[in-house]
Formats: sequence, C-alpha cells, structure tokens
Amino acid sequence: MNGAMPQPLRETKRCGLKPHIMVFPYPAQGHFLPLLDLTHQLCLRGLTVSVIVTPKNLPYLSSLLSAHPSSVSAVTLPFPHHPLIPSGVENVKDLGCSGNPLIMASLCQLREPILNWLSSHPNPPVALISDFFLPWTKDLGVPRFAFYSSGAFLASILHFVSDNLHVFESTEPVCLSDLPGSPVFRTEHLPSLFPQFPPSQDLESDCAINFSSYGCIFNSCECLEEEYMEFVKQNVSQNRVFGVGPLSSTGLRKGDSDSDVDAKALLSWLDGCPDGSVLYICFGSQKVLSKEQCDALALGLEKSMTRFVWVVKKDPIPDGFEDRVAGRGKIVRGWAPQVVMLSHVAVGGFLSHCGWNSVLEAMASGTMVLAWPMEADQFVDARLLVEHMGVAVSVCEGGKTVPDPHELSRVIGETMGEGGHEMRARAKDMGQKAQAATAAGGSSTEDLERLVKELSSL
Repeated sequence: MNGAMPQPLRETKRCGLKPHIMVFPYPAQGHFLPLLDLTHQLCLRGLTVSVIVTPKNLPYLSSLLSAHPSSVSAVTLPFPHHPLIPSGVENVKDLGCSGNPLIMASLCQLREPILNWLSSHPNPPVALISDFFLPWTKDLGVPRFAFYSSGAFLASILHFVSDNLHVFESTEPVCLSDLPGSPVFRTEHLPSLFPQFPPSQDLESDCAINFSSYGCIFNSCECLEEEYMEFVKQNVSQNRVFGVGPLSSTGLRKGDSDSDVDAKALLSWLDGCPDGSVLYICFGSQKVLSKEQCDALALGLEKSMTRFVWVVKKDPIPDGFEDRVAGRGKIVRGWAPQVVMLSHVAVGGFLSHCGWNSVLEAMASGTMVLAWPMEADQFVDARLLVEHMGVAVSVCEGGKTVPDPHELSRVIGETMGEGGHEMRARAKDMGQKAQAATAAGGSSTEDLERLVKELSSL
C-alpha cells in the first residue's frame, strides 16, 4: 500500500446506547444482501448497528437506512487502492468471480481505518459480524462472528479442503472422508476460490480463523442441511453456531417487486398461466451466456413447448426467437423480482446457476430446480439439491459448456410435465419446512433469538 492509511469519511447516523454491533459485508451481491437482511432482523430486535461500507456500495444500504433511521449507521471508508483493480471498481460484480482474491486483498487495508474509528467512538461496538471472506477482521479486538452467506455444506468442504490442499495436485476425484456421507468431488467442482490463490496465500489459516471466531452465523437452516450444520457445530469453538436462514424470507427483500421491468405486466401474464406450468430462468447477477449457450438454450426451450420467463442481461438472444415463442415465453431484460416470481403459483421450475441465494429462494418458495452450476460454490450447492435433497435435476455443468439443445428440451419437457411430479412434490414439502424454520418457534427464529441474546450479553 502506498502513502498513509485512508481515514473514515463519515458516520451517517449517531449510534444510541442500545447494544451496539458492527457489521462488515463483503462487496458481492450474493454476500452483501443476506447480511443486510440479517441486520434488518437485528434492528427489529433492538440492536444498534454500524455498517462498514465503501462509497460505491453505500446505495445497497438505502432500504436498511430508511427502515431503521435511528438504529443503523453507515461508516463510509474509501476503497483502498489495488494495482490490479481498475479505478472506480469496488464490487465483485464489476470484476467477476475471478476478482475475489483482489477485492479480498484490497479490503485488508481497511484494518487501520477501522481501528481508528473504533478507538474514537463514544459507544464502541461490543461485537462484529463480518463476512467469511474477511477472516482478518477477527483481529480487530472485538468478538467476531463469521457470517456465511452460503451453507454449512460449503463451509464443511472449505474446512476439509483447506486442511488438504494437496488434492489440487491431482486430477483424480477427491473423497471428502471426514464429512458426513464422504462425498466425492472432481477437483474442478470444488470451490473455485482455492485454485485462484497463489500457493503462498495461507488459506488453511483463513478457514481455521473463521471456525475459531467467537461464533459462526449461516444463511441456512437445519431442515436444509442438518448433518452439515451438526458437523460445523462440532468444529466451531464453544458450539456458537446459528442457522438463521433463509434470510430472503425475513429480510427487506421479502415481497419486493421493485425492478426495472414492468413487474405488474409480468405478474399479470403469469396469472393467466396454469399452475406450475412456467419455467423461470435466471443465472444470477454476474454470468452472461455466450452466443452458443444462448442458441442452445433458446432451441431447447423452443422444442420443449414449455412456458417460460427468461431473465437476461447482455445475453445475445437469437434473432426471431421472441417472435417464435410469443404467447408462451417472456424475455426479461435487466433484473426481475425473483422472490416474487418464484412464489407465483404458475411457476413450477427454476433453471438456475445454483448460487446460494437462488437456492434458498427456490427452497423457500417450494420450487423445483433445473441445475446448471458454473463456478465458485455452485457445484457444491447443486450437489446438495440433486443428490441430498432430491429437489433438483442436473441439466448442464460448467460456465463455458454448451448444452445439447435436444437433451435440454427433453429434460425440460419431462421435469415440467408428469415426469417431474414427485420432484415438485418434494420441493413443495421442502418449501413448507423452510418457511416453518423462519416462522414463530422455528429453528431459524430460535437461533436468531439466541444470537441476539448472545450479542446483548457481550
């Protein structure tokens, strides 16, 4: 780092004397939003929260600041310079998944500014909740809870692989023998964070730091991955493990239909479709399909004769495709109200990249998944859905893979038709269990109350 450490710009609201905690999200949409949903729940239960954020990520806090003007403060710090990060970039969405090591390395430089803020605050926080991509925050002198925006299955795999980094020296499948069920993965399907780091990076230490933090919080619940939640509890100090998800069911995003599409017109179109007849297609905030992938997916959809809503960004949709599927298919350009869409009675399936937020939203709505994992944790998430829970079917694998359109058409037709009846029933049952977890008396609600009690006692 060159020059003096950047100093805090401002704190937008003065914190009161209620129990005060610090929250530090990681600037990637799949990490940021669920931690803000958790912050919303903590504020509803009487806590005061200061959120560490950089200037270009501050807009993510607007709904939270509006909902809790007297309880939430934004501590805005300049984004530290990194020679490999273009000027003005402060979020992983502008770099793609491969930018994670750069963003993580850059944010380490915020240690001194945060310490300066802590030392000057009249009512310093009693605890810190920070993303699991920020393990260095354990050394800020405040009891730290590691927040996992992903599930306990992934955390268990990270824990195993960090102790066995030699597995990447071979192309042979890896048996994770210490984990429940001893799952076997191809090395390229293990979390892609590991191969991105140079050998000198102490990933083993980082994973150990997360598990040795004061506590661990998961955007998950026991009904989704009970055996892996139990595995984590056995490996975390003092058994301070809290499963508080799916946070999309309890956060500020619940029922949100604000988007850059005509949501009312889209929902009106769904109202005219038979129950369970529509396939919703979305690959997250980062992935843009290639022309070949779009051509194959479009042909598969066209041949399947299935109703669908396909959310695209800059994906090159084939010429004439929209005209050919008019009446039974909708192309949405931009962002769609995914939680609302998946909850609509007409939507019976979700063709997804299996990012964890999408997985949780599918499970909470009781929607069957057609899995196309591409990178990062998505192969792990897809395995959980397909093999462990039986609520998904695999349709393709890999970020650059072009699916066979005829096989894709067959799978879509079968799963959205009579052939998918049992899977849709299992998904619906899982949805009821996930909703019960966040209801009064549910496991996630009880863990949330236990977390608040723990934070308030510090």
